[in-house]
Amino acid sequence: MGVIYLVRHGQADPHAYGIAGTEQPATGPGGLTDVGVLQARLTGALLAGLTDKITAAVSGDLPRQSQTLAGVLAQFDAAPAPDVDPGWNEYALPALVGSATAEEYADGRNYQQRLDAGIGEWIADTAEHHQAGGETYRGFADRISSAAERATALAGSGQTVLVVSSAGSITQWLGQLWGIPAERWPALSRTMVNASVSKLIVGRSGVSVVSFNEHAHLADRDGGLATYR
Repeated sequence: MGVIYLVRHGQADPHAYGIAGTEQPATGPGGLTDVGVLQARLTGALLAGLTDKITAAVSGDLPRQSQTLAGVLAQFDAAPAPDVDPGWNEYALPALVGSATAEEYADGRNYQQRLDAGIGEWIADTAEHHQAGGETYRGFADRISSAAERATALAGSGQTVLVVSSAGSITQWLGQLWGIPAERWPALSRTMVNASVSKLIVGRSGVSVVSFNEHAHLADRDGGLATYR
């Protein structure tokens, strides 16, 4: 039996969500905030206590993903070299929120409503949102399915694979495993906490989800470091 740990990236600079003109400190545009860096370290400490070793480590090429992977792996005494698989990149989120402002982003609710509307039109393949960043929803789903197959191939018997990605990408795969209709997938994505952990096992019967969105190690830390964006 093999194991796959899916980790969502830590809290990221608002640039990652299509918002410019903010002053939230981060390790480069679209990279992790100071909180995100700490979240990655805490998740790494959690995983280091759960498994003796990581045999393969993968992330997309987005800064928030690769920086989170580095932060997690730093908590292990020995770790594999990180691999980059752009198949794990998030969908082009800025293309779906249009001209969202920093004020809307700070409010949270208005930004989420704008994003939900954009994703809904993208899934429905409307004329306005036929593509997001040059990618159709069907293309996104297929891309994630292919990336998942590559990760699963690494998770042979006795192997432990770490994948760091984003809420939309992670829940897209889980939705496929669970048979969730496309129009209901965004509701699953909305619940994901930054630097949360989902565990899958790979066996003779295929891939099974053991846990989803674990974040107690963040929620219970110094009054709570759990964030959604």
